[in-house]
Amino acid sequence: MSTVAPLVALEHVDAGYGEARVLFDLTIAVHPGEVVTLMGRNGMGKSTTIRTLFGLVVPTAGRVTVRGRDMTGRPPYALAREGLGLVPEGRQIFTRLTVDENLVATASTARGGAWTLDSVHRLFPRLAERRGNLGDQLSGGEQQMLAIGRALMTNPDLLVLDEATEGLAPVLRDEIWAALATLKREGLAILVVDKHLEASMRLADRHVVMEKGRIVWAGASADLARDRSLATRHLEL
Repeated sequence: MSTVAPLVALEHVDAGYGEARVLFDLTIAVHPGEVVTLMGRNGMGKSTTIRTLFGLVVPTAGRVTVRGRDMTGRPPYALAREGLGLVPEGRQIFTRLTVDENLVATASTARGGAWTLDSVHRLFPRLAERRGNLGDQLSGGEQQMLAIGRALMTNPDLLVLDEATEGLAPVLRDEIWAALATLKREGLAILVVDKHLEASMRLADRHVVMEKGRIVWAGASADLARDRSLATRHLEL
């Protein structure tokens, strides 16, 4: 574990929906420049963890911090202002706006940073080719690229992807992983939820495995590679 203070952390968090408790004493942190995967079968609390981080679910216990500052219960726009960028499950792009209009719609001038239309186009040349196309004229993979580009236009310190490559064709999935590897080399911290174990192991520094709202394992890719039975116990359907 890094000795550097976490960029973001959920500390001993309990959370859920109404009377239904989903997360139990959950503690997870991402440090500056670190890539962490959040893994587990469907329904184990991964998306609720992301929603709690972004203020969409308010914990009933514990706290959410950004650079040590308590952000528990703050609205999503406050988390975005603190440098958290979200690529949500299902992409949620604006289907009746063009590619470039989608990107400009979330652009942040207040935080500054390197991400502009041109830099997003360089990361995803497909978006440059389709910059005038409406969102609903894009393939699923292109929509995911657009969702990532839209999050990058906020110039985040942490990029969070919920189901990064779900349902994508292999060639487009590979393009997404290649882009994330580029972002890692550039020093961007990333928290990614995805089911593709081998690609996740190549990308990430650490992995956190959830089951029934609790963390049941955490460690580096080398540790996960040595214990392949872990995938069978906690990740395979």
